[in-house]
Amino acid sequence: MFDRLKAIEDRYDKLTELLSDPEVLNDPEKLRKYSKEQSDLEETVQTYRQYKEAKKQLQDAKSMLEEKLDPELREMVKEEIGDLEEKIAGLEEQLKLLLIPKDPNDEKNVIMEIRGAAGGEEAALFAGDLFRMYTKYAESQGWKIDVIDAHPTGLGGYKEIIFMINGKGAYSKLKYENGAHRVQRVPETESGGRIHTSTATVACLPEAEEVEVEINEKDIRVDTFASSGPGGQSVNTTMSAVRLTHIPTGIVVSCQDEKSQIKNKEKAMKVLRARILDKYRQEARAEYDAKRKSAVGTGDRSERIRTYNFPQNRVTDHRVGLTLQKLDQVLEGKLDEIIDVLILDEQAKKLQNENLG
Repeated sequence: MFDRLKAIEDRYDKLTELLSDPEVLNDPEKLRKYSKEQSDLEETVQTYRQYKEAKKQLQDAKSMLEEKLDPELREMVKEEIGDLEEKIAGLEEQLKLLLIPKDPNDEKNVIMEIRGAAGGEEAALFAGDLFRMYTKYAESQGWKIDVIDAHPTGLGGYKEIIFMINGKGAYSKLKYENGAHRVQRVPETESGGRIHTSTATVACLPEAEEVEVEINEKDIRVDTFASSGPGGQSVNTTMSAVRLTHIPTGIVVSCQDEKSQIKNKEKAMKVLRARILDKYRQEARAEYDAKRKSAVGTGDRSERIRTYNFPQNRVTDHRVGLTLQKLDQVLEGKLDEIIDVLILDEQAKKLQNENLG
């Protein structure tokens, strides 16, 4: 571990040199690349330096105990040694976590897709609740929401809604939302007052960069049609809506949110690129899981991940066994408590795998 940390520190110092080199300063691409690399290493290097300083202070304090000291000073030194040993242990744990390979997608924007599943109109209403929840959460993080395609229902729900969240680190927080979300409540459409169970599915995809997915124009069929449903005055009067079909994979994406056909095509391409990349990753993962016969679950979106129980104001995340009696707050976008636990759980699993490796 410490050999790796020394190599990282050496690389950090080398990058500091490079970033003051006139040749690099005059090359925007190199400047961007080296600045990002140094920024990515900074927390690890600063923590490692704190660790080394604490180790030096501990060594000095232990050396003092070998000298003749009055009883009061000796007790103070012993207390300092205890504090430093505790600090060093904490920094070691922090360094282990920092050395876990990061998900390369963590800093990316995300494309989220919410669909009403089992439960008809009630499932569509729940899909609307989830969209509102993620919108509120995005606002609290300072992220921007951009709706790409929506199919609202008469009662204010959504059969399907696809939207983009633009913001630094959006995927690192929202990637845990993939899966089936279950709601238990008395529906507005139910006159007998019986509790119903409905589900909605959530897909969270990292925005794919063009270099990651090469899409040949001849592999895409582009259809245009008139917008439908709630919208501006241009609805049903212009052929602004766009449907893209990726022939090799059969993936179809529609966008009718903008009045401009060009803008709709741009948005649809972002979704298409993300879905194709996700398909390739899912296939690679399925092949890996088949070989490894992993018992930890595939992360498949059909797996139920969370239950929202309205009568008891309770939300339960089944992956980590977390239950909170604050469903009302969660639906207002206060998701940090759940997401923080999921992040810690993932880190613990990665750490275990590192140790096994």
